[in-house]
Amino acid sequence: MRIVVPCEVRPGEQRVAMVPEVVPLLLGLGAEVVVEHGAGQAAFASDEAYRAAGAEVRDGDVLVDADAVLTVSPLTVEQARRLPEGAVTIGFLAPEANLDLIRTYRDRGVSGFSFELVPRISRAQSMDALTSQALVAGYRATLVAAAMLPRFFPLYMTAAGTIPPARVLVLGAGVAGLQAIGTARRLGAVVEAYDVRTSSAEEVRSMGAAFVNVDLEVLEAAGGYAREMGEDRARRQRELLAPYVAAADAVITTASVPGREAPLLVTTEMVEGMRPGSVVVDLAAETGGNCELSRPGRTIRHGQVSVWGGADVPSQMPVHASFLYARNVANLLALMVREGRLDPDLGDEVLAGAAVTHRGQVVHPATRALLDPGPDPAGEAGPTASLDQGGERP
Repeated sequence: MRIVVPCEVRPGEQRVAMVPEVVPLLLGLGAEVVVEHGAGQAAFASDEAYRAAGAEVRDGDVLVDADAVLTVSPLTVEQARRLPEGAVTIGFLAPEANLDLIRTYRDRGVSGFSFELVPRISRAQSMDALTSQALVAGYRATLVAAAMLPRFFPLYMTAAGTIPPARVLVLGAGVAGLQAIGTARRLGAVVEAYDVRTSSAEEVRSMGAAFVNVDLEVLEAAGGYAREMGEDRARRQRELLAPYVAAADAVITTASVPGREAPLLVTTEMVEGMRPGSVVVDLAAETGGNCELSRPGRTIRHGQVSVWGGADVPSQMPVHASFLYARNVANLLALMVREGRLDPDLGDEVLAGAAVTHRGQVVHPATRALLDPGPDPAGEAGPTASLDQGGERP
């Protein structure tokens, strides 16, 4: 069983799917681990460290004889065409946005497993890469806000006078939001947070923040997830949140809906109501943005307020993002190995949920419907909406 870790192909991606510290877990499965030369360089994982951990480091095409391929971002179609029939890939596949790749997997008999689809059940927590990467993103977002804000986060009492703490508002209290709250509190800020799920209030308060209550219908679906809202409710929500946004020195937004455009939470008018020097950090910029002004990978100055749009945020902290991701990969891969052989069994609910293609079939209903529009015999829906990056555990 040959497990291959190629160099990432997405521009700017600094993470790597496997780090030297986790390689021994794969070797313990009876696997041979092959790492493409330089694959871990951006995450400060050297070829020498991989060799010391027991992996083989190769130049040239590492995909042609792979049994399993581990990536962060999806392979290209050209790379997929070089995979052997029956190979397995594990990574963030974004299947609905990469239909040509899915067709190639189907036609070549490649089994593709996507971390976006790993079921949110207790048994799969150690394989939940959305959660591990959301934790990194939430931490990073608060550091960005602190660095951009032209004032201190903590309270300072000095001989020259007292400096009050910064006020931070976090919109979305799932994994990324809670990590943002905890980091802002550790930096000494006064923190408030809002989420459409009232069940989040206890978690917010446990992190030392105040929960923002607005007089609106609770939007909570099964398992602690958030339901999508209508435009009338969304508009009313923005009206009720506007005073909290205006009072904040830093607003960190984390709300996302898997496979859909991010909900608009902060309008241009709301930004214009913020104090000079305030900042907005938008983790959902790549999916449309929670802030009307945000653009992925850019900092926009609107009047005297700065709006930072996140782009591949976990990749900006590649060392620990890669370590956590590699553990997720190893744990998911372990479910596929039987007596030293790679043999994914879709009778396992975790593997069935994460699978996009398997043995020449597209097995993910939403992706299959996009490739072949028409009635879905399984009658299954796409992913459940979640308010915050990383979602919320049942």
